[in-house]
Amino acid sequence: MNDSNCFIPAESIKPEPPLGEQANNVVTATPKAVSRAAQLLRRGQVIGLPTETVYGLAGDGLNPAALARIFEIKQRPLFDPLILHFADANSAFLLAANVPDTARELARRFWPGPLTLVLPKKDVVPDLATSGLPTVALRVPVHPVAQAVLRAFSGPLAAPSANRFGRISPTDAPAVSAELGAAVPLILDGGPCLVGVESTVLDLSGEKPVLLRAGGVTIEQLEAVTGPVGRTRAVDERPLAPGQLRHHYAPRKPLRLVRGAEEIPQRADAGRLAFGATPAVFAGVTKNLSPDGDLGEAAANFFRLLRALDDDPRVTELYAIRLPSRSLGLAINERLERAATSSAGGLSASAAQPE
Repeated sequence: MNDSNCFIPAESIKPEPPLGEQANNVVTATPKAVSRAAQLLRRGQVIGLPTETVYGLAGDGLNPAALARIFEIKQRPLFDPLILHFADANSAFLLAANVPDTARELARRFWPGPLTLVLPKKDVVPDLATSGLPTVALRVPVHPVAQAVLRAFSGPLAAPSANRFGRISPTDAPAVSAELGAAVPLILDGGPCLVGVESTVLDLSGEKPVLLRAGGVTIEQLEAVTGPVGRTRAVDERPLAPGQLRHHYAPRKPLRLVRGAEEIPQRADAGRLAFGATPAVFAGVTKNLSPDGDLGEAAANFFRLLRALDDDPRVTELYAIRLPSRSLGLAINERLERAATSSAGGLSASAAQPE
């Protein structure tokens, strides 16, 4: 996979187990299942929805009761705004009070795809979706199952990652079921996510564009359209967009971020999240995001392999090697830094500052 190709189209319910225990609520995304999903959404319920980035916990974006259910299942703080998903750009821009030319050009270039645009909102957008902010986050996903559900439902869907707040984002349907159990009545299986990290979030509500979250569309691609883009730092409260909180994407086990394999101890209980060529001899468990050093492949594998190390009973402590800070490497590093900050191990001294 070429790291410049940031998005690619991909193509039962039983008694409730405890939250987090895998339930038999995963169904193949057939036309019949899509129709069932749309029916549930119209009733104010939520579903597990595949997108090209990560799986989402989807609910009616204009129904406060459905939005409240999303916050409840995820245990998400109400100050963390949601992204609304649409079938096309025209539908998305109907909920924006003002749409600058830059937004239309970015939509033409990158929609459908892993880009979220933050714009001033119209009053019809519930405050719960925006956490009371005067802006709304809009996205048009490219995944064919997400598109089919959006068109069958005929309205916007809020769809944050389908995991408990702050945990590792799911990139396949079984991970959603294992994470949330039968709290979600239906999870559509659309295969593994081919981008593998969340959408890029760009704020266009001010005078200059500001990157709120790195993601599936790279900063280089954005700046080719917009010119220089401002940056923001992680915050502890009142984020302007999802994924901005300092503590996020956390594994259960301690995670330390390092610059090279030589900083990782040779212990049988050490888990190594590697990238590119690494020393063949290692006493612990290794998962390599991309042995060939391909950033697109690394992004697609990121959450799945991080989750695999976290779930491995042989591993008690995780170590991740920082990726090159360009293209999709920027998005992966951002998530690693927040995951390490959230874990008991924290950042290592040598990796505390970005390159």
